[in-house]
Amino acid sequence: MKTGIIILAAGNSSRLGKPKQLLDYKGKTLLQTVIDEALATDCKPVITVLGAHAQEIAAQHRHNEIRIVINENWESGMGSSIVAGLSSIIKNNSEVESIIIAVADQAFIKKSNFNNLIEKQKETGKNIIASAYNNAIGTPVLFKKNYFEALLLLKGAEGAKNILKQYSEDLETVVFEQGGIDIDTETDYNHLISRQ
Repeated sequence: MKTGIIILAAGNSSRLGKPKQLLDYKGKTLLQTVIDEALATDCKPVITVLGAHAQEIAAQHRHNEIRIVINENWESGMGSSIVAGLSSIIKNNSEVESIIIAVADQAFIKKSNFNNLIEKQKETGKNIIASAYNNAIGTPVLFKKNYFEALLLLKGAEGAKNILKQYSEDLETVVFEQGGIDIDTETDYNHLISRQ
């Protein structure tokens, strides 16, 4: 099964007041951490969707093995970034049978989180595999090809959560122990740094 990874990194980090994609954690940016773990898997392509501060962020994340897609409509919300990333995969990598959607601010992501989604899909035959943490489900999340059409219809800030709710009978989860730790505020970042 060919799987691509889409890393969503287009937001403007309004609550933080500076691009969280560029925050330093253990000597590299938060975004670089996610990119490195994605590239450590067998998944191809790895796409990073940028929007706000795109030039500044792209300049620090040049890498031959990642494709940067600019979402001009990033202000309309996460849905538009998913559509931008998936459209690029469909156009350039038609052999891809599933995608994993990840975000740029889960500092504790590991390649095993991506691989666990793929293993669980093979094991269960379910077409949506989400990560479970803090009594919630979320990213990274794997969708098989039969959900590409639904993903391409996403609008605004909704992200893919509604698809998870709508097709819960086709959904399985894997535990991502520190998946609930993401960076939205200065306090979140300070907590993260204190754990180094």
